[in-house]
Amino acid sequence: MKKILAGFCLLIAAGAAHAADIVTARLDIKGMDCASCPLTVKLALKRVSGVTDVEVDFKSQSARVRFDPAQTQADKLAKVVTDIGYPTTVGK
Repeated sequence: MKKILAGFCLLIAAGAAHAADIVTARLDIKGMDCASCPLTVKLALKRVSGVTDVEVDFKSQSARVRFDPAQTQADKLAKVVTDIGYPTTVGK
């Protein structure tokens, strides 16, 4: 039982260390003009390796993207959205 508990604790510690590596970027997006645009942007961003969460806000014309910086970068995420037709910059 102690070995199982120790292994479980190591898994939790490893997961916590990895979760600490996740960063958040804001993307400013132009050209979203209908209700399906945010979904299109979200699906494109979720396909990028390292992206863990995406929230796209139609009203503010922006996205909040959580990702692992060891796998991708904010400027690459902006390029992905720009490449599907929505000019995008990394927000401040």
